[in-house]
Amino acid sequence: MHGPTPPLPLPTDRLRFAMPPMHESVEDERRHRKERLAGALRIFGRLGYEDGVSGHITARDPEYSDCFWVNPFGMPFRHVTVSDLVLANQDGQVVEGGYHVNQAAFTVHAQVHAARPDVVAVAHCHSVHGRALASLGELLEPITQESCAFYEDHALYDAYTGVAVDAEEGRRIAATLGSRKALVLRNHGLLTVGDSVDAAAWWFVSMERSCQVQLTAQAAGRPVRIDHRMAVATREQLGGDLVAWINYQPMWQEVTRSEPDLLS
Repeated sequence: MHGPTPPLPLPTDRLRFAMPPMHESVEDERRHRKERLAGALRIFGRLGYEDGVSGHITARDPEYSDCFWVNPFGMPFRHVTVSDLVLANQDGQVVEGGYHVNQAAFTVHAQVHAARPDVVAVAHCHSVHGRALASLGELLEPITQESCAFYEDHALYDAYTGVAVDAEEGRRIAATLGSRKALVLRNHGLLTVGDSVDAAAWWFVSMERSCQVQLTAQAAGRPVRIDHRMAVATREQLGGDLVAWINYQPMWQEVTRSEPDLLS
């Protein structure tokens, strides 16, 4: 005796799957980037990446490509709203908004943006495990699926010259980054980039977690490296900005549902 006929699979076009939105106007795209920037700052605050007034996420304006939206100097990440964000030009001069910007951090971001016109967002914070790995002057090793996303796609800026405040230092950092997605800044911390705020933020979160895993594994024993061929194959699967954008969406949905005031 046969049981009941199982239901037929639904057509895939009836299933929801978020993808990066298309924008009908530059105003819509600007609003979108600012919302995502405020959300990323809230998330970074939750995760403990804030350290005093250190740390920035910048987002290129979609119309004025040499101007960048950034968090206000001295405002807690957890308090930032869309209307608080500041627009600064490539020289760090505020052109829209009511707050100062952190000139030292902005100088580096501006040079990275200038060298990488494909980059929409740059993230740099003094996170704990990123700083710990940076103090060793080491790169991430391909020891987990997640760290393979950075395999041969991040670099070490092997210098420390104090607080970076001049454009030349920013240009050297940008040159070391090259076409990669991330940097370990020796004795300093991590920097990530992406073709969206979502991607840059996800790479920072994932890189910080990968630093934590590597340091933990090294403290416990000798981590087993994934071989070159499989590390490259994994990076090709997981290392693109679209994958980063998709991975970031649960964090975006959670922060906007629990803290909708960030959109004001």
